[in-house]
Amino acid sequence: MLGVQIKHLKTKNKYTIEELYEAIKDKQFSAGVPTLTKHGFTQLIAFPPLDRQNQVQIVSFKMKGQAQTFQIQKAEAAGIDNMLGNMAINNLTGGLFRWKQIAGNTAKQCEELVKLTLKELEALDL
Repeated sequence: MLGVQIKHLKTKNKYTIEELYEAIKDKQFSAGVPTLTKHGFTQLIAFPPLDRQNQVQIVSFKMKGQAQTFQIQKAEAAGIDNMLGNMAINNLTGGLFRWKQIAGNTAKQCEELVKLTLKELEALDL
């Protein structure tokens, strides 16, 4: 799908999103330093956003409990403040704000960072 970059990480061990964060928080990634971020009703691992529309994130397929499959994705910057701000800007611009997530150099750079992050996580042999 246009503007979407999603990859799947399968780990050897089971982790909650918090446990996965603890396992990777001190590692160096091309996307930057990961943080554990609350986004709506869930937590995810987020790397520093490239801009408001482009950020590499790791999410769990399970809302609670441990999982062995995680999704590495390109998405809008995580966090309640960012989510509300992005919705407001998108409404004010009649939807034009979201185009920056789909096209442009930053969007392409974020897509590449998703791929690199997956490779870097796989190399950790989690």
